[in-house]
Amino acid sequence: MRIGELAAAVGVTTRTVRHYHHLGLLPEPERRANGYRHYTLRHAVALARIRRLTELGLGLAEVRDMLADDAGKDLVEVLAELDEDLARQEAEIRERRQRLRGLLAAGELPADGPLSPELADLLGSLPGSDSPMAAKDREILALIDTGAAPEDRERLLAALRGALGDPDVLARTREAYALLDVLENAEPDDPRVERAARTLAGCIPRGLPPASDIGQDNAVLRALYADFAPAQAEVIRRALEILEREGS
Repeated sequence: MRIGELAAAVGVTTRTVRHYHHLGLLPEPERRANGYRHYTLRHAVALARIRRLTELGLGLAEVRDMLADDAGKDLVEVLAELDEDLARQEAEIRERRQRLRGLLAAGELPADGPLSPELADLLGSLPGSDSPMAAKDREILALIDTGAAPEDRERLLAALRGALGDPDVLARTREAYALLDVLENAEPDDPRVERAARTLAGCIPRGLPPASDIGQDNAVLRALYADFAPAQAEVIRRALEILEREGS
């Protein structure tokens, strides 16, 4: 068979066949003397299997991995593994739909939403709803909640639960927001910076990775400093230095 005949037999386009060749999904036969590729029944069977797997919802990278792992396995074993994988996908879809229903039931989404249910509950306890610095804090927490590794995310949420359940920490957090807000137009050497830094350091939950693990030259920290006014950035820098000295 030529490529057009192969594609027609399986119900795909010749462009699809060439794409599968490029990705290494479908072995590419050698060209004959006339310059045309000659496809066999085995190529058609392999192509049909790829189509069935993609129609089941697998991505091409997953199909490639599955075909590579399937060498030496019988069909029953392959189908059992595929069934388990689809069951995991169904569970993930059910969880996502449950989250969506919760967001829809809540009505108007917050400006920094949608958030994970766990973080949304915690942020409901965060003081300073009218503070510009509190709004930035929420954005940063949402960023960490989205991009952190699962174990780091769980550490963050656990630390926040403990901190936000302490009235003294809530009071210090409210004070830190107020001190930072008034430094919006101040210079980094403003005498109020040191007090704000110590107050902020007292609000940051313990149990998080130390500042030395982050590194003061970390790209995210540099972007964070750039997003704040100079005096506010200096407060954050000094607060991290305080925590690092304390080994927290």
